[in-house]
Formats: sequence, structure tokens, C-alpha cells
Amino acid sequence: MSDFYKKILENNKNWVEKKLAISPEFFNNLAEGQQPPLLWIGCSDSRVPANEIIGAEPGEVFVHRNIANMVIHSDMNMLSVLDYAVNALKVKHVIVCGHYGCGGVKAAMGNSSIGIIDNWIRHIKDVYRFHQNELDAITDENERFNKFVEVNVKEQVLDLAKTSIVQNAWKNGQELSIHGWVYGLNSGYVTDLGVNFSCDKDLDDVYQLKF
Repeated sequence: MSDFYKKILENNKNWVEKKLAISPEFFNNLAEGQQPPLLWIGCSDSRVPANEIIGAEPGEVFVHRNIANMVIHSDMNMLSVLDYAVNALKVKHVIVCGHYGCGGVKAAMGNSSIGIIDNWIRHIKDVYRFHQNELDAITDENERFNKFVEVNVKEQVLDLAKTSIVQNAWKNGQELSIHGWVYGLNSGYVTDLGVNFSCDKDLDDVYQLKF
């Protein structure tokens, strides 16, 4: 076995021992079930660990991650996670968290073929097309990149609000709020982008579903 592989196994043992030293029933309590108040939809980037960023313990955050924190209405993986979080776990908050320096967003700004991921990146390119005038007006490439990260998060929050899962929860009077954040890799801080929904009234009429 490689030294790295041995190290992560050892890290697990150390982590367990530290948790048990603080609370001998820590893992027994976790095994009884989960009632997290939050679903986190984030990027797969290894530098953006959901629990650590917000200081949450195991059991407090239900997590879905993919390239560039996308909410795609035909993605059965994302929809399954969302459905279980909203209808079974009854989470009260869903956060879509992007991050500056996102490789998926950066790839969508160019035309290089990477491989099968090109098909996923195309969804991010659609976001650029929706905001092309605003983004093209930014002459500094790094500033344009950062703005693209932000508008992508905002679009994903809107797409989340459009889902039948979220709208049905609101129709049934369920307490559910959705939010858009962006995380700074070079600072550690998150920024609330001010796109927060707790009902469907701010959606265009064409997206408001009648149940």
C-alpha cells in the first residue's frame, strides 16, 4: 500500500479516537438516524468541504456535489437527493454554493474540448449565453470570471425554485428557504449573493406550477 493510503486509514483511526474522547456515544447517536436542517448543493472541488466551511458536525448537512454546483432539471441524481432532503428529511434550507476559481466555470468560458465533461460544461455555457451582454462588457478577464461564477450560482438557485419538488413543498406550507452563496478559496469566507427564496411568488408566471 502507498504511504498516502496508509496515512488516510491512520487519520480515520485518530479521528474516531478524538470524537470518542469528547463524546463516548458520538457514533452510537449518529447511527440512530439523521435530521439535518440543511441541504448543500456544491461543487466537487476538493477545496470546498461543506461541513468545514460552516463549522457543521456530521449529521448536520445533507450534501450533493457536482462539477460547478449545477441544478439541472433532468439530472436524476440531483433530483433524487433533493426529493429525499425535502420530503423525507424535511430540511429547512437549501444552499447552492459556488466558488471563485471554479474549473468548470472557467472551462465554460473557453472552447477547448476536455472529454465527456464537455456535455456537462454545455449547461454552464448556457448560463453565459443568458448573461452574455453583462459578462462581455467586463473587460478584465478575472473580474468576468468571478462574475460568471456568481451569475451561475444565481441561475442554479432559480432552477432549484422551478423544480416541482420545491414548489410542492411550498404549496403544502412546508418551511423551506433556498439561498445562493459563493465561497472565496483565498479567504475562506462565504458571500450571500442575495438570491433567497421561500415561496414561488418571485418566479415568472410560466414557472409557477399549479398542483
